[in-house]
Amino acid sequence: MADNTAKKTVVVTGASGRTGSRVAQAVRAAGFEVRAASRAQGFDWENPTTWAETLRDADAAYLMYPSDVGSPAAAEGIGALAREAVGLGVRRLVLLSARGETQALATEEALRSSGADWTVVRASWFSQNFSEGPLVEELRRGELAFPAGEVPEPFLDVRDIADVVAVALTSGEAYVGRTLELTGPRLLSFREAVAEIAAASGRELAYIPVPARDYGDALVGFGVPPEEAEFLVEVFEGLLDGRNARLTDGVREVLGRAPREFGEFVREAAAAGVWKG
Repeated sequence: MADNTAKKTVVVTGASGRTGSRVAQAVRAAGFEVRAASRAQGFDWENPTTWAETLRDADAAYLMYPSDVGSPAAAEGIGALAREAVGLGVRRLVLLSARGETQALATEEALRSSGADWTVVRASWFSQNFSEGPLVEELRRGELAFPAGEVPEPFLDVRDIADVVAVALTSGEAYVGRTLELTGPRLLSFREAVAEIAAASGRELAYIPVPARDYGDALVGFGVPPEEAEFLVEVFEGLLDGRNARLTDGVREVLGRAPREFGEFVREAAAAGVWKG
């Protein structure tokens, strides 16, 4: 562990990604040093020999598995890295997991059984999935075909995830051994979410619900390996079956405030020109 007289260091995996970049920002704002764990800095999830150099002398770490927290390799990777971190004295670990994803439970258990002082953050569907990532190009072309039916989802701003993770990482024992379930403040169907994006961006946008199997076939057509597409189909069939159509107080419990509104996110992204055709 780092000397208590020095500024403490938090390892952030995926530090250039959707959640990691915001976690890094929130951790710095809390007065901690950030050590980015990425291939550019010599860290590779698929090469365990690169882990120790990144973890050594750190005080805590944020773990975000790069493909999906429920993927077959995630439990093995998270478990192995967590054990190595504990062996190096980095006991405080916070894992980003997915709310309602049964495939992620094995990964969560791998962290719990590692000997770490763990926290699991289960997040609902990110608001920023509409503004960063593969869905953006579809919306720019004027429609979103997605296997969500008319199921409502409590879309969650990734800035709220980052703020919760930063508190969990830097507030001592308060959240050790806890699973925090985070949602946004209201339920919206994907159709309603796309309608709000259309209104804010001044564009005509269509939402087209499709069966998960058809969506998987389309992914394969775009070059996604069949086994990965099959895994995603299973995830979507579970996550989007209505099991997550309820709100939690997780954000307010940790941060003492309500989670950010989906409409706030939409207005900001539209003003930045994210969905221009």
